Amino acid sequence: MFPIIYISPLLYLVLMSKPMIIHDPVHRTVILNDLETALINTPQIQRLRKIQQLGLADLVYPGANHTRFEHSIGTMQTASIIGSSLGLDSVEIEKLRIAGLLHDIGHAAFSHAVEDVLKRNPELQPEMGKEKCMNHEAFTRYIIRNELCHHRTISAMVEDRFDRDAVIFFDEISKIATGETDGVERPYLSQIISGDIDADRIDFLLRDSYHTGVSLGLIDVDQIVQSLTIKNDRLMLGDISETSYAEDMVMTAAESMLIARAHHYTAIIHHPRTQAARVMLLHALEDAISNYRHKHSNPHVTDKIIEFFTVHNDDNLLNFIRTYASAKGCDLVSRIESGNIDGPAVRFNQKTLSSVTRMALSTIARHGVACKMFETEFSKELDTGNMLIDLSVATGVPKTMRFVSGNAESFLYDESALANGLVRAISRQMSLTAFIPDYNNNDSNGVDTDLLEAEMVKVVRNLSPRLLRFIRKEQYLSIEGLILLFYGVHSIFEEINGDYISIPRLRNITWIYRTVREFGKDEILKYLFDYRFHDKFGFPYSEKLFEDIQILVAMGMVDEDLRYYEKHGRIRQRYEYVLTSEGVEYSRSLVDSYRREFDSILDYIRVNQHRVPRDMLTLPEARYNG
Repeated sequence: MFPIIYISPLLYLVLMSKPMIIHDPVHRTVILNDLETALINTPQIQRLRKIQQLGLADLVYPGANHTRFEHSIGTMQTASIIGSSLGLDSVEIEKLRIAGLLHDIGHAAFSHAVEDVLKRNPELQPEMGKEKCMNHEAFTRYIIRNELCHHRTISAMVEDRFDRDAVIFFDEISKIATGETDGVERPYLSQIISGDIDADRIDFLLRDSYHTGVSLGLIDVDQIVQSLTIKNDRLMLGDISETSYAEDMVMTAAESMLIARAHHYTAIIHHPRTQAARVMLLHALEDAISNYRHKHSNPHVTDKIIEFFTVHNDDNLLNFIRTYASAKGCDLVSRIESGNIDGPAVRFNQKTLSSVTRMALSTIARHGVACKMFETEFSKELDTGNMLIDLSVATGVPKTMRFVSGNAESFLYDESALANGLVRAISRQMSLTAFIPDYNNNDSNGVDTDLLEAEMVKVVRNLSPRLLRFIRKEQYLSIEGLILLFYGVHSIFEEINGDYISIPRLRNITWIYRTVREFGKDEILKYLFDYRFHDKFGFPYSEKLFEDIQILVAMGMVDEDLRYYEKHGRIRQRYEYVLTSEGVEYSRSLVDSYRREFDSILDYIRVNQHRVPRDMLTLPEARYNG
């Protein structure tokens, strides 16, 4: 008899392993090593095979049935290409590939619908690993840190390949995969996976375009990859040859990426039929969860929510709804499966809503609980039976990408007027839609759309102020603190002479950053101005503050003017800000809610008025007031 020889799991894989080859329609041939193959064969990754990348978009684009699984492989491959182009070493590229492969491992079924449930029902947000989980990134971090790192075979392979403890290794991978830069030895790795121009976005733009047939905003991957560089441990755009034409091409590549993102949202994500299917699924799921909660204790419900992000695929989620939803919820799912999608009877967008209304709705839409209340109360007040209301806004404004030329650094949107316009265009995208069963343009199903539209306008005017007051009771709204800062500057410096008005125009956005950071240290103002700042760019900067400024501009509260100036032999552009008359009207409505805070803002501006960088703009008062 032959002696029995024990072979460890690691040795077995080494002896038996050979490269795994995947043929992909976007990247052609993708070759995986033994560790990547072992990771792909875990249940956590295999689950993604049955989660569609675009949720229910295949109801509009029949070819859009590609999955999170293939997108994860594509992100891995794209990250590898970027890393090689940047000249990273083999260990960094391996980390990028693993992080790219795992970046969506905590995604729930049907894309982002389940995440909306958590935002609208915060009591359902589970706590995992001392972190409150309200999005797929949080679940991704948990799975990587607490499940994959304890996989015996994979842990052994990691420790052998990287000579590091698997727990420490996967903790770093979890941060890279979700775009965290704090505590990461090489922050540019995180930016390559999740940033303004990253492997994730490049792959899904290419892949979604391929499968939907929508070719708006084509991107040149080779040019984009060649345009990336690393400076001070940060990923940037830069012209390697330092010629003006090369710089132009860098800018063109980056702009093409932003154009593709804007068109991707409009043509695919925000298509009315896709939007209607998402809303129907959301209501059916909330209905099923509500019934499930009546039958089970709260810890049991939380465990089920965790399953949505860690175990369930699309089919599992539909089965959950069929099992626990009421007849109305089951009917919604049945109609989705049969392609009988509700039609948009009335749809308002940024062009058909007043600035004040846009601002109110934008604030409500970004507050999950208030958004759910708005849609529920809206439907009740209109009393139109099975009508579903959806209020949505675009997200993902690019706000961190830096452009480097020689020794000079600047933001991409400060170098490119087109990029700045695209930031504003993305910030502006919003809609309020009434969806009705069996409604289409040719068959109105007995709906008087003119009457419905008029009634919706009335409800918006009555309901929005009530909900905003509700939100303010629950939490401070930093964006309202920001508009009160603009209003404070306006109030201090405004002058009216006869038929003319002179108003201040702030000419330095960095003053806004510095002032808001100062407010964040004040005992009275620190809760209203709750922004996180860093000094990585040589001045206080907050991504959230920049995004809020863009929202105020997009909603018509603030005007943004472009000015050119010369610095270090280069023509640069800067943006100057002035409060609009609509912004004044909206700000006045806020003062009573923030009287104590607004008085502190005014006191600060009065004391420091000589340091406020401003020009005075004089124009007829009638023109300013529209």
